[in-house]
Amino acid sequence: MATASNGPALLEARTLTSGYGRVQIVHRISLSVREGEVLAVIGRNGVGKTTLIKALMGILPAADGAVLFEGEDITHESPHARARRGLGYVPQGRGIFSSLTVTENLFMGERIGEAPVTPASYERIYGFFPILKERGQQMAGSFSGGQQQQLALGRALLGRPRVLLLDEPSEGIQPNIVQDMGALLRRLCKEERLTVIVVEQNLDLIRAMADRCIVVDKGAVVAELQPSALADPAVAARYLAV
Repeated sequence: MATASNGPALLEARTLTSGYGRVQIVHRISLSVREGEVLAVIGRNGVGKTTLIKALMGILPAADGAVLFEGEDITHESPHARARRGLGYVPQGRGIFSSLTVTENLFMGERIGEAPVTPASYERIYGFFPILKERGQQMAGSFSGGQQQQLALGRALLGRPRVLLLDEPSEGIQPNIVQDMGALLRRLCKEERLTVIVVEQNLDLIRAMADRCIVVDKGAVVAELQPSALADPAVAARYLAV
């Protein structure tokens, strides 16, 4: 695995509380992630993991606490402003436009970051995901789950994010390619100097890509552990009910 930086936190949440209207799902969560690190957010379904990711991205407002990027408070910034700073986001379900072509979907990524997008930017993405070039005129909705995930990642990477927030990237993907996805994500971290926060349930993918895990239950962080600990069925059952 890649070695994370020992420097200061790149993205940080301090006693962050968020939810939907008056219904608060995330309660006073604190976390931090450093440059080059992959942090997995794990836990049973319905405990607040997706809400946490949306709050970090600014899709859901903070009711209390703070979100900091490079030490600067971004708690009240819009998702667009956070994306300009260098936060990328791939939602659960991937969020691709099924009725548009692969290339048209990628084009949407040009609007994300501040860095200019050039033909070389696309070639960089195609180097990681060759199928996106080979099938550029194919309708995105006809792609398999794994191919759609590649498209969603490629689109996000066009914005040159420094931190990538991934929500259930293994969802709808065949088990035999999950390890390949883990290796690809590690390669992206190394070659793109990416930092990743990933919500995930798949144990194989967690062990393949994560440097450490935090466990969320009832909207709060209840434990931190190494991915290797999940090889113990008792530990996995305790935190993931698998």
